Amino acid sequence: MIEILVDADSTAGTVQQIQQSLGGTITERWGEHILTVDNGLAVGNIRFITFDWGVSLLEYDITFLEDVCLKMDASKYNPIHFAYCLEGFCKHRFGYQSEAETRTLEQFQSVIITSREGGYNFGYFPKLEKLAINVIQISRQNFLNKRLNNVEQLNRKLYEVFLDTDHQKDYAFYGNYDLKLADKIGALRKVNSKGMIRIMQIQGMVYEILAMHIQDHDKAVNNKRPKTSLLNRELRTVRKVAQMILNDVSKEYSLEMLSLQSGLSQAKLQEGFKVLYARTVTEYIRHVRLEQARDYMNTTDMNISEIVYSIGFSSRSYFSKIFKRKFGISPSEYQDNVLTPMAV
Repeated sequence: MIEILVDADSTAGTVQQIQQSLGGTITERWGEHILTVDNGLAVGNIRFITFDWGVSLLEYDITFLEDVCLKMDASKYNPIHFAYCLEGFCKHRFGYQSEAETRTLEQFQSVIITSREGGYNFGYFPKLEKLAINVIQISRQNFLNKRLNNVEQLNRKLYEVFLDTDHQKDYAFYGNYDLKLADKIGALRKVNSKGMIRIMQIQGMVYEILAMHIQDHDKAVNNKRPKTSLLNRELRTVRKVAQMILNDVSKEYSLEMLSLQSGLSQAKLQEGFKVLYARTVTEYIRHVRLEQARDYMNTTDMNISEIVYSIGFSSRSYFSKIFKRKFGISPSEYQDNVLTPMAV
C-alpha cells in the first residue's frame, strides 16, 4: 500500500503532496488545476478549483494501480468534506478509530466528514477501481464571513458543525442513495465551455450540489427520506434502467419488458422509481420524453409532428395535452412565443 501524508494548508497543497508521491504533472488554466498521472502507480487525473469564501472543488477521475492511503493531518487545513462517489467506492476512518471501524463511502452515497483539530483522517482508495469522486470542501471561518450565508437555517446538527470554527469535534454522516446528486455531478463533469464562463458555470453547479448534500442531510436527520426495502444493488439496477430509458426515449417500453430485462420484479421496479425519482415507471418515461421534446424545440428545426414521432408518441393531441399540463403552455405556443423572441 502507498501511504501519502497530507499536512498541507490548502486544497492546492493537498494535490501537490499527492503529486510528490504519485508523479504526474499539474497544469492550470483560469484557476482550474489538473494533476494528470499515467504511470505504474495511477492512471487518470485529479482536479481542483478554489472559489471565494472558503469553498473548493476537488474531483478524482482516476484508477490507482496500487492500494493508496491518504493520511490527512487536520492541524493546518480542516475543511468540512461533502463527498460523493459517482463511480467506485473508497473508505474512511478517523485516526483514533481502529481499522475495524473503517467505513465505506458507497457509490451514489452522500457523505459529510470533518475532523477535530490536530486529528487525522485516513482515506483508503482500492487499486484497480475506477474512481469518480466529487468532494466539496468548506473552510468554515471563511465561509461564515460570506454575506447572507444563512447557516442558521440549517438543522441543528449541521449548524453546530459549521459553527465549530475551532474544530473541537469531528463529525461523520453517511447518507442514503441520492441519484439526483449523481445526475447533477455528472452534468458538472460535462461542462464544456471555456475560460471565465466555464469557471462561473462550475461554481454555480458546485453550490447546487452543496445545497443537495445539505437537503439530503436534513431529510435523514428528520426521518423524511422515503423508506424502501430494496437493496443497494437493486437501486443501482433501477438507475441503470432509468439511464437506458433516458438514452433512447423513443423506444416502446412496458413494465413487463423492463422487469424481464432488469431481473427485478415489477413491484420492485415501481418502488425503486418512486424512491429514486418520485415517479412511477410510466410517469418517468413520460417525463423524460417531454424533456426531450422541449430540447428538440430548443435545438432543432423539427416541427411538432416530427418531434412527437421521434420521442415515441403516436398521438399529437395527447402530446400537446400533457406538454401543456407539464409546462403550462402548448407546444405551438412554446415555439411561437418563447423560442421566436429568443431567436430575434
